[in-house]
Amino acid sequence: MPCGEDWLSHPLGIVQGFFAQNGVNPDWEKKVIEYFKEKLKENNAPKWVPSLNEVPLHYLKPNSFVKFRCMIQDMFDPEFYMGVYETVNQNTKAHVLHFGKYRDVAECGPQQELDLNSPRNTTLERQTFYCVPVPGESTWVKEAYVNANQARVSPSTSYTPSRHKRSYEDDDDMDLQPNKQKDQHAGARQAGSVGGLQWCGEPKRLETEASTGQQLNSLNLSSPFDLNFPLPGEKGPACLVKVYEDWDCFKVNDILELYGILSVDPVLSILNNDERDASALLDPMECTDTAEEQRVHSPPASLVPRIHVILAQKLQHINPLLPACLNKEESKTFVSSFMSELSPVRAELLGFLTHALLGDSLAAEYLILHLISTVYTRRDVLPLGKFTVNLSGCPRNSTFTEHLYRIIQHLVPASFRLQMTIENMNHLKFIPHKDYTANRLVSGLLQLPSNTSLVIDETLLEQGQLDTPGVHNVTALSNLITWQKADCQIHLQPQLIPPNMEEYMNSLLSAVLPSVLNKFRIYLTLLRFLEYSISDEITKAVEDDFVEMRKNDPQSITADDLHQLLVVARCLSLSAGQTTLSRERWLRAKQLESLRRTRLQQQKCVNGNEL
Repeated sequence: MPCGEDWLSHPLGIVQGFFAQNGVNPDWEKKVIEYFKEKLKENNAPKWVPSLNEVPLHYLKPNSFVKFRCMIQDMFDPEFYMGVYETVNQNTKAHVLHFGKYRDVAECGPQQELDLNSPRNTTLERQTFYCVPVPGESTWVKEAYVNANQARVSPSTSYTPSRHKRSYEDDDDMDLQPNKQKDQHAGARQAGSVGGLQWCGEPKRLETEASTGQQLNSLNLSSPFDLNFPLPGEKGPACLVKVYEDWDCFKVNDILELYGILSVDPVLSILNNDERDASALLDPMECTDTAEEQRVHSPPASLVPRIHVILAQKLQHINPLLPACLNKEESKTFVSSFMSELSPVRAELLGFLTHALLGDSLAAEYLILHLISTVYTRRDVLPLGKFTVNLSGCPRNSTFTEHLYRIIQHLVPASFRLQMTIENMNHLKFIPHKDYTANRLVSGLLQLPSNTSLVIDETLLEQGQLDTPGVHNVTALSNLITWQKADCQIHLQPQLIPPNMEEYMNSLLSAVLPSVLNKFRIYLTLLRFLEYSISDEITKAVEDDFVEMRKNDPQSITADDLHQLLVVARCLSLSAGQTTLSRERWLRAKQLESLRRTRLQQQKCVNGNEL
């Protein structure tokens, strides 16, 4: 374990040390960031940092150093806070400077009072992100991160609080007390808000430990607090993330890995709990928000904890089997080593997917190309590299699509299966929209990060009436994938129909060694990030080939067909580990497309879902 555990359990003490040494000189802030950067380079230190993704909130010590793997679901307005503030001892009249960075609550000793008129007070700005766990993250990804993490934590009752303070259970009792007693209790504490920091005339904050059920009860909410996850059934904490540097580098839907200081101060929940008390404690300038906006932007800290970010990085991917950043020099050895064994991995993956697709090797080829495709740039509104696949002709009245999706889940880091029933189309929220009353982005199913595999299952679609939300949802899907056309349609030609689909798919999965399955996972993630180019010589050959094909039959190939051929050729080259197009791969792309088109022409149109 890294030496000097204080930086993990008492990071604010480290910050205090730099602040005390440097005073108001802004260099202290840079030194704090450098200190934690260096600490995270030691002895696999990141593995010792407790993660909100894996550790229950009530097991984490308040004001400790934590990490969080998340997606930015929303960005709130910037907020002002007191970067430096001065207190006066009421007895000795001694003046003391404090830092407000990385805190929600301004700390004051029992005899100290905030000096609002001090010329040494400074107001600074920070950005707040509303972050949620990565939507659709696969179980194998979560398990790999849990196994890699070496942080050992126990419930917060295992350490002794520095002082006694009433818990959330006491808050419940307070609601039952006469108003006079309640007022006396509130009056025993000096509380207020200055420049985004609540302050309290007591020396320390106490850890909170309450279950979600207790939190909801103590809040007296008419409805449960909506954590605004994009996908139904998601678990894990949502967090308010306070960012102090370079927040312009991030945008909604980015995947981040954050390191910072956990804040679950009870004062934040008290302010949210009682609107009347909150309005008395908040600065008048901050009371222009509606009650709904206050409720959404200041949820109880025990339900939505705060993280004050010291270090943040945008993640290229969330596959724990690969180095986090593939562009770094130290990652090149890993990449080159894997590329040297790429050919057998591809062959095994093709065989595995052929079995999953009931013996159809052509469909398996296209599924591989789809799974490694990615939008590498945008030309005007055209996303280059997009390669969606429409698999038609799936066995009817079977659980094939459900089990095929389960196979995909075992291969990709994040995915979601959207079952297109009439009920889902009419009732689910697909598109995120702005709630201007609460001033937040209300999430929808399609608010997903890059490289999430979205499997749309049309086999469950039956006759019925779409209402207005259903029509809007269908339109959203249409805009996303070009409705029932996609980029590429493949008609499945099963070579076998297993009598028991579940047993067949389970045996297929169990037959694959875990080490081989991990190679498939590395293969499908890594190839997305390879650089790709086409030489001038091959470009000229492709152009000549296109002209020649048009000579024989001008209707046989259009500019759109050529574009798709180039996308297929690109993915085909990358699937073999080649970063430039060769004549051989171009001919193979033409052959695959010819086979696919011939198969489609042989089918008779049955309905919009199947040819």
